Amino acid sequence: MPTTDDWPSRPAHPDHRTDHEVGPHTTEAVSPPAEHPGGPSMAGGSGLTGGSGLTGGSGLASGSGLTGGSGLASGSGLASGSGLASGSGLASGSGLASGSGLASGSGLAGRAGGSGAQAAPGELIFPAVARLELDELLAQLVDRAQDVLATQGRLRGLLRANRMITADLSLDVVLRRIVESACELVDARYGALGVIARDGHLEQFIHVGMDPGVVEAIGRTPRGDGVLGMLIAEPATVRLDDIADHPGAVGFPAGHPPMEGFLGVPIRVRNEIFGNLYLTEKRGGRVFTTEDEELVQALAANAGVAIDNARLFGETQHRQLWSQASADITRHLLADGEDPLELIVARAGAVARADTTALALCDPAAGALTYDVAGGHDADLLRTRQVLMDASLAGQAVRNRAPLVAADVRTLGGSELDALDIGPIMIVPLIASQVTSGALVLGRRRGSGLFTDEDLELAAAFAAHVALALELARSRAARGRLSLLEDRDRIARDLHDHVMQRLFAVAMGLQGLAASEERSERAERMNTYVEDLDETVREIRQTIFELRGRSTPATGSGLRAKILGIIDDMADAFGFTPRLHLDGPVDSAIDATVGDHLTAVVRETLSNAARHATAHTVEVTVRAADGQVTVDVVDDGVGLGETTRRSGLANLRSRAEGLGGTFRLDCPPGGGTRVHWSVPTG
Repeated sequence: MPTTDDWPSRPAHPDHRTDHEVGPHTTEAVSPPAEHPGGPSMAGGSGLTGGSGLTGGSGLASGSGLTGGSGLASGSGLASGSGLASGSGLASGSGLASGSGLASGSGLAGRAGGSGAQAAPGELIFPAVARLELDELLAQLVDRAQDVLATQGRLRGLLRANRMITADLSLDVVLRRIVESACELVDARYGALGVIARDGHLEQFIHVGMDPGVVEAIGRTPRGDGVLGMLIAEPATVRLDDIADHPGAVGFPAGHPPMEGFLGVPIRVRNEIFGNLYLTEKRGGRVFTTEDEELVQALAANAGVAIDNARLFGETQHRQLWSQASADITRHLLADGEDPLELIVARAGAVARADTTALALCDPAAGALTYDVAGGHDADLLRTRQVLMDASLAGQAVRNRAPLVAADVRTLGGSELDALDIGPIMIVPLIASQVTSGALVLGRRRGSGLFTDEDLELAAAFAAHVALALELARSRAARGRLSLLEDRDRIARDLHDHVMQRLFAVAMGLQGLAASEERSERAERMNTYVEDLDETVREIRQTIFELRGRSTPATGSGLRAKILGIIDDMADAFGFTPRLHLDGPVDSAIDATVGDHLTAVVRETLSNAARHATAHTVEVTVRAADGQVTVDVVDDGVGLGETTRRSGLANLRSRAEGLGGTFRLDCPPGGGTRVHWSVPTG
């Protein structure tokens, strides 16, 4: 019996397609053979030969399909009792044409035999093999649809993450949201973002997923060693199934939770590496995939933009704070507000986020700097301290007229700041025009964040404004002092030219009347008035000298000003201000060396009186006349007493004898003590 392999392979006629397309998952459509050249067609009771299909008396087999007594199934062609369509081969009642086809009543489908199930009219019957392939195709379509849904969900997650990290402009908030969004996006248990410092280590490490107790037990945060450091040195994405298998792994500290899967992605801000995003431990024991890597890379790109925006916003706010501080201090200085230096230190420390702040002002005469004001941590160790210009960090900044910045003050060598708990340091000189008046010192504790270039720029601008405001304040004070001196000079001139001359004239008149007075008691009274007027003239003359030679109690440069400063200093010791008389050209006639000894004598004498005399009044007289200067100090105290210690008096005597003068100590008739010290003026 012939088999199906004996069927001649013929191409299907385009007009004889079945209802089923030929494809990789369908059965091949069967087309009727072409008309045989020497005999009848495959219609009218025969297949390839008269009265049969391929052989006489049958289609492929009489009354059957491909084998005797059946088609592909008993009593049918491709389906019981039919071909591919009801009641026919490939068409109703025939092969491909009515009454014929592959064989009338037989072929691929036959009506003969009466066996097999009959298909209902219009029902399409598939072979079993085709049905299996169709099921596989549907399963693949379902899988692909699920993949599409999963991808769509991840893309929505990426969009949601992008919205989260751009919803705030605070840099700290943005950094934490980046880590949280990345963990949610790839289903990671732990995540962190390391911000790279200028020294190549991690200056910030923002992490999520760990319990606070575990974090506290671990101690310090990573600084960028092992695999984390590899991403710093070579900023490229790293994906590991087990981080411990990497040759650069250095292990975890005690108490650290176990971690295997790892995904690290660098974050770039304006083509510079800002930091790295680290993700570990994908939930469910899974490993990170290529899709996870692509999603996190996309998130990192958007994170770079969000970080840049947050940094710009933060820098703008920071600049506004510095500008506001400068404006407040300038306004305060020009308004003659109280404690302007304290305000400078307080505002600068707050805006710069410094733990220790100090202001060192120059003393050009001494070649030194004095830390007039200090605030914050360890401020007491620095306040009022004086350092040499050539042996201090503040002096170095002042001499070079350039700021100093360091990650640790100890790296700058021995200085006045080594004893303080200071790591990062920034020293900015106060420069106004060609004058450098001092330096502003800003320090943070060891282990704190470094000062940035932006911090230095803003602090330098602030220092310049402060220096200018200080100079303006000094100029205003100088103008005020000049105006005061002019007023004093005018008053002194008026006193000399008018008051003293009139008093002198009155005294001369009284003296003449006393000489012509016959009664002695009246003449004596007039002479007493003349003496009072002479004393008044001397006091006015002293006042004139003070008005012309004294600017402030402690800042005058002449001998008069120094003596007045000593008197003011001793007021607290006595509880009252000693009375001072200055007579003659004290400022101009006395040699500088003699003047130094004189001021020392006045201070020593008043100190002794304050400690031992228990006096209620003290009178100091300094007189320069006829090439001699004398100092007389008289008090109404208890007198010399029985003390045996005379070292102070010996010093006074040696000073006088060393200058060729004399020293005398005695008790006036009314009680108390009188010290007389006299030496040549030069």
